[in-house]
Amino acid sequence: MRSLDLTLATWRKSSYSNQDGGECVEISDDFATVVPVRDSKTEHGPVLTFTANDWASFVTAVKRGELGA
Repeated sequence: MRSLDLTLATWRKSSYSNQDGGECVEISDDFATVVPVRDSKTEHGPVLTFTANDWASFVTAVKRGELGA
């Protein structure tokens, strides 16, 4: 897989993130086929990428409470 150029990516905090500064996940909607995900406290740290379909499945599972803590 070719690496993504994330230098101009627009990041937004996930609505499921803790708004008090802990457990903050940011995602970028700038890419059609992948969803980059990062820890907002480590802006220049590693980024996980999911296919758009895998990300949608993950979010659905979270909303349904199907994943343990």
